Amino acid sequence: MEPVTLTTSRLLMRTVGPKDTDSVYEAAQDPDIQRWTTIPSPYLYEHAQSFAEQLVPEGWANGSMFTWGLFLPVGEDLVGMLGLTMRSMSEAEIGFWGTKEHRGNGYITEAVLAASRWAFVHLSLDRVEWRAEVGNRPSRAVAERAGFALEGTLRSAMVHQGVRRDCWVGSLLPSDLSLPSTAPYLPTRNQPA
Repeated sequence: MEPVTLTTSRLLMRTVGPKDTDSVYEAAQDPDIQRWTTIPSPYLYEHAQSFAEQLVPEGWANGSMFTWGLFLPVGEDLVGMLGLTMRSMSEAEIGFWGTKEHRGNGYITEAVLAASRWAFVHLSLDRVEWRAEVGNRPSRAVAERAGFALEGTLRSAMVHQGVRRDCWVGSLLPSDLSLPSTAPYLPTRNQPA
C-alpha cells in the first residue's frame, strides 16, 4: 500500500522519510520516550535512519505497519509519532509518542482518533488495541480521552529493555466512533462467573 496522508484540524499526519531522520533522532533522545516506549535505548542516529528509511516504508509497502509522523502544518514541526501494527486481518495495535515540547496540547489524542477512524473505514478493522506498560499514565490518559475501553492488566505481556513487564490493555471498536463493524458484535451482558 502507498503511504496515506491524513489531516486533522491541527495536524498533518504523513509518512516519515530520510528528510525526517534528524527530527526523529532528536525527539527520541527524550528520556520519557525511551523509558515508556520500545524504541532502542540508547537511541542512536543509526536507529533513526533505519526507522525512517527502512522500517516505515517497508511497513507501508507490505501492509504490516502504518506509521505516521505527526506534524504541525505550518513549518512541519514534529509533535509525535503514531503507528498501527497489524495483528490479524481485523485487528491492529496502536502505539504513539509525543515530543516533549508539544505534550499536553491534545495532539496525540487527535491523531489516535484520526488513525483509528482511517483504519476502521479503509482497512475494515474491527478492533484497535492499545497497550502500555503499567505506570505509563500519559499513554493511558490519551487512550481514555480517545474513548478506549480499558480491559485490564496483562501480566508479563511486554518486553522492554530486556525485562518482561505487565501492561495495561484497552480497545477501541468501530461502534465507539459510530462506525459499522465488518462482523456483528455480541457483547457479554452480566454473565455469571
